[in-house]
Amino acid sequence: MQKNPGVAAVLSFLICGLGQIYNGQIGKGLLLFGGAIISGFLTTILIGFILLPAIWLYGIYDAYKTANSINKQAKRVD
Repeated sequence: MQKNPGVAAVLSFLICGLGQIYNGQIGKGLLLFGGAIISGFLTTILIGFILLPAIWLYGIYDAYKTANSINKQAKRVD
């Protein structure tokens, strides 16, 4: 099934991990979501200010890249 990389990236932008869930990677999406929540709590001791944007940006990049990969694999099968 084709996945829209733009939609995956926007979903991950809105909620960290949602793009991975859209791509069918439920476990990875929940892990990223949980990591973002923990990083949010860690902002109270400053390390979260580095971790939260890193996790969030990785989630956006990974969702986009994975959607493209899914589409390439679907084209090879057809």
